[in-house]
Formats: sequence, structure tokens, C-alpha cells
Amino acid sequence: MSSQPEPGAEPGSGRPDVLVHRLPSFALPFLALLCDHFTVLDPCTDSPDEPAHAFLARRAGLTRALVCVGPIPLPADTLRLLPSLRLVVATTTGVDKIDLRECRQRGIAVTNAGTTFAEDVADYAVALLLDVLRRMSTADRYVREGSWLKNGDYPLGFKLRGKQVGIVGLGNIGSHVAKRLQPFGCDIAYNSRSKKPSFPYPYHASVHDLATNSDVLILCCTLTEETRHVIDREVMTVLEDRGVIINVGRGGLINEKELVQFLMRGELGGAGLDVFEDEPNVPKELLGLDNVVLSPHSAALTPESFEALGELTVSNLKAFFSNQPLSCLVQGE
Repeated sequence: MSSQPEPGAEPGSGRPDVLVHRLPSFALPFLALLCDHFTVLDPCTDSPDEPAHAFLARRAGLTRALVCVGPIPLPADTLRLLPSLRLVVATTTGVDKIDLRECRQRGIAVTNAGTTFAEDVADYAVALLLDVLRRMSTADRYVREGSWLKNGDYPLGFKLRGKQVGIVGLGNIGSHVAKRLQPFGCDIAYNSRSKKPSFPYPYHASVHDLATNSDVLILCCTLTEETRHVIDREVMTVLEDRGVIINVGRGGLINEKELVQFLMRGELGGAGLDVFEDEPNVPKELLGLDNVVLSPHSAALTPESFEALGELTVSNLKAFFSNQPLSCLVQGE
């Protein structure tokens, strides 16, 4: 007796379809690995001139699994074009651009990158902090522009040892940041959705209280309705003019307009920003500030992290099509 193809499989291929949802400018680094195991449907390459909704209606009606690549929104109206969808595999840790409410109502499982990026992002957060305090990027420009020869010694930076560092979000990334800062002799405290008894650091129930007792805030939490603009005017005010903000979470965690004003008025010591509210647009006022280090949302991006992400993505897709448990499930809305 011949075996029947899986639902959502390309006729005759024996391999299930997997829809890739991405921006045209955002490539999938492990596409070849995905193609080794699945029939990949990618509107950006399969039918670039066809409207996305038409492609989905024509080709992806039976597709049960979708890979959501990078920072592309996956709203309810897109999900409704996929009546058979049962799994969304996000290639990011944050899933704020996916309509989780619609997924929950439809019984669509959602997975994320889990701990794949945690170590690389933590490394980057500490690098941004060192750069802001010691002014390495601006010192590099100072030398390249010939200012050392013309103007003499470069202004002093600030020491990291002994700084009171508040971590907003002591999850996978935040805990790695704390681990890396301990050898520098930093005093670490944190704010999270709840107190974490397994960690020895002081807990503050509000970000405002954490900022009151910190020289530096490092943002590692996810973006939700509760955390949007959690760094507001009041938090920046209590950090004062030597306070530093490092953001490797999401741009929306900070009230960006207020941040720009505080930095321009000298009411905040500096900032290291890997993420922004309206990427890839960056407030032009930040471009000329020497106490601000800017990065194009690249904290997580290393060849090693992409390799691990590819393995996790393929593993979860295989588990789904084999009715096995999924890794890195996202809970709730």
C-alpha cells in the first residue's frame, strides 16, 4: 500500500511545504539547510512581482508551517490568508511583531529563537557599555580625522569597575549580561516581571526604583504593551547627567523622543543603542553626539548564532511534522 503525502506537502515531493515570511531585503541565512528538508515557499523569490496576498491565496492555502524571518510584522490579516497554518517559527527572540492573540485564538503554536542569541547579545551589551564609558568609537574617529595630532590628548573616559548596573529583564540575555559584568566589579541589580530567587542580585519591583539606584541601565526585556516606553522621562531624570542607557532589547522600550532631548541637553551621560523605534530610521540628532554609540540592530548577528538558529528552526519544523514536542514555545499573548 502506497503512503499518502503529508498535508501541505508538494505533490510528488514527499516533503512538507514551509512558507518563508520575510522582507525582500532580509535574506534567510540558512535557506539551503531548510531546502534540504522541506519544500520552501518564498514569495520574495518564487513570485517577486505578484502581490503577497495573491501568492498566499494561490500557493499557500494548505501550508501548515511558516518561518517568520527577522523584523517583519505578521498581523492577523496575513494569518487569515493561511487557513491551514498551525505553526509559526520565529527566527527572533522577541515576537512583538507577531499577532499572538490571533495565533492563540486559532490554535497556532509559536516558537522563537530561545537562547540562541543570548550569549552574543550579552557580549554586545557589555561592548556597548564599555564603548560609551571609555569613548572608544569617538577616540577612533579622533585619531582617523587627525585630531590627535592637531589638538593633543583625547578627553578622559569613565571607569566601569564599581558602577551600579541595573538590568531590565533578567532572562536569558540579562542573566548572561550580569555574569559578564561580575568580573568587572560592578554592583548588579535588576527588574523583571517577578523576583528570581535563584539569582543573588537585589530586585527592584519598578524600573523607576532600579534607575534611582543605578549608574547604568541595560535593557534586555521583551517589548510588550506593559514595557513599551518603560524608559520614560521620569526614569531618565533619576539617572541624572552621568547615567548611561544601553538598549539591546527593542527600540520601543525607550521613549526615543525624550531620550534625544535628554542627551542633547546633557541631562543624560550617554547611550549605547542597537535598536530603535522606527528601524532603520535613526533620529538624526543622535548622529552627531559623541556620547552615543549606534549600531544597526546587529547584537545577535554572528555566523555561529545563525548556524545554531538554523539547526533550531529545522529541528522544530521536523518535530512539528512528526507530532513531536516543540522547543522554545512562546506562551500567552
